[in-house]
Amino acid sequence: MRTFFILLIIFQSVQACTQDRRVIGIIQEEERFLSQHMENNNYEQATFGAGCFWCVEAIFQELRGVKAVVSGFSGGHIKNPAYREVIAGTTGHAEVVQITFDPEVISFEKLLMVFWSTHDPTTLNRQGADVGTQYRSAIFYHSEEQKSQARQSKAEVATQLWDDPIVTEITAFEKFYEAEDYHQNYFALNPNQGYCRVVINPKLNKFRKNFADWLK
Repeated sequence: MRTFFILLIIFQSVQACTQDRRVIGIIQEEERFLSQHMENNNYEQATFGAGCFWCVEAIFQELRGVKAVVSGFSGGHIKNPAYREVIAGTTGHAEVVQITFDPEVISFEKLLMVFWSTHDPTTLNRQGADVGTQYRSAIFYHSEEQKSQARQSKAEVATQLWDDPIVTEITAFEKFYEAEDYHQNYFALNPNQGYCRVVINPKLNKFRKNFADWLK
């Protein structure tokens, strides 16, 4: 199935002249990584909820040291939720991205800095026009070290960026459910879609400007 999406990315990159060829290259490299099941004990994972995962995915994919970003769901109370169930707000899940990264290239603390900077962690169960518990700000930590770093970053970094109280949930990671295929690489596949143009593209451009030295 992922091979199909690699071909679809290439096809749509020819059609969508507004898409950045660099983005297409990043996605193709990620797909190669995922399709080859490249496992390395030195790689780590981070799981963040920061609103609609289409936008969050597009941001973290561009960071140097990030090997893969997969959109999905965490923090709920049923198994294998479908997107339609999650957005109904009945499963308890948050839309999240699961990030595989090389800590020798980019640290968890740096990922947290991007996390705090690219969404609003002061609005409870809401990001912009997206409202519901599925859009909550959340960090699902994979280790006690990540838990400590997340709490410290919330206290020392997030509070310097935002005036209002931080409402981000910091809780232990339990399970990640990958979202349906059409959600993966959504911005890369659909650069001219309305949400991509109006919401994702401006946020992505601001991120690129603020974190230029960290990009692939």
